[in-house]
Amino acid sequence: MENQWETLQAWKDHMAKELDTVISFWTDYSHDQEYGGSFSCLSRMYCRLYRTVERFRRAELLGAAKPGGEFLIRFARVEPPAKKCAFSVTKDGTPVKVQRTLFSESYYTLAMNERWRVTEETRYQNEAVEMLDRIVYWVRVDSSELSWTRFSRTHKAEDLAVPTMLLHLVDQLQEEDEEMSKKYAELEDWGVQRILKHLQEWKAVLDNISEDGQGLPGAFGREQNPGQAIEAGRYLLQDAQREGDTQLRDQVIDKFLLLPFHSGWDAEHGGFYSFRDVDNWVPHRLEWDMKLWWPHCEAMIAFLMGYSDSGDPTLLKIFNQVAEYTFCHFRDLVYREWYGYLIEDGRVGLSIKGGLYKGCYYNPQCMAMCEQILGALLQRTEDSK
Repeated sequence: MENQWETLQAWKDHMAKELDTVISFWTDYSHDQEYGGSFSCLSRMYCRLYRTVERFRRAELLGAAKPGGEFLIRFARVEPPAKKCAFSVTKDGTPVKVQRTLFSESYYTLAMNERWRVTEETRYQNEAVEMLDRIVYWVRVDSSELSWTRFSRTHKAEDLAVPTMLLHLVDQLQEEDEEMSKKYAELEDWGVQRILKHLQEWKAVLDNISEDGQGLPGAFGREQNPGQAIEAGRYLLQDAQREGDTQLRDQVIDKFLLLPFHSGWDAEHGGFYSFRDVDNWVPHRLEWDMKLWWPHCEAMIAFLMGYSDSGDPTLLKIFNQVAEYTFCHFRDLVYREWYGYLIEDGRVGLSIKGGLYKGCYYNPQCMAMCEQILGALLQRTEDSK
């Protein structure tokens, strides 16, 4: 028990120190003093840290987040009052790229809700709610505004990332908000059930299924994304915790955490593969054997959360395994922050710290959540003495 306490305390200290280091990198290099906003969008994470981690409750951090929120309101939407958001913009806010997905709008929603929580300015919450309602419309009613062209002879597919993101948005807006909890209760249930449909024949979590919950033919239908499955499992775990549903918790741990870990972990070099094939054919994705930062972040949160809720020591062992690989391979010990993209043997594939897909989000979120979970576990250990 003493060794376990020391391990938990050591990881809590590691997480806290790394969170401070990562945030210092972004506060030093990402703020655009000329046009406002930040490179590799930061507004949501600054606000969340300001709100949930006491040592970040600093006026300068909130002050840095404010221009980011205003920049988003002014420039994120491509053709206001339409809700479609740009994926990337120039320094002065000119749209560069618009994706045919709902993820830019989803992160906009998260940022607006966090801004509202720290400023209590209702215009931010109104933006968040209106955007989420539009996202739900796109997913469940009519996706034509996303330019999703559907042909009569094509398979209608659902990406696991879509219900996972909706559950993430619901989780964010419902936090300590009874009105939002009631408003989105049905959507929460829908998201849970849609995610569970991606578990096919109890042997694999598939990344893509048909709209009626069936498997799809070919390499597309056999595709597994271990990181996406584990991330979905994390949100299912949070739902199970809120509802006190131990049956769902146990199912999620077995099928959305352990199953993707065993199929997705590289036994030779360590780390999670980006993609796998359910029948063990060579995956069709060119980047299938790369090791990306974000699945490791999600796995650390999920396995630590699962251990905290269930007490299963296997989950703590896997958390240690993932955390050791992550801290060893992704961190830049000289210039701070993390590399995001490794090749199969763990060497750095891309040296960038921020870009179109990587910014100040997954790793600080991971550090903050793990620090909080570890703190609660240590307190529980102290209280039981």
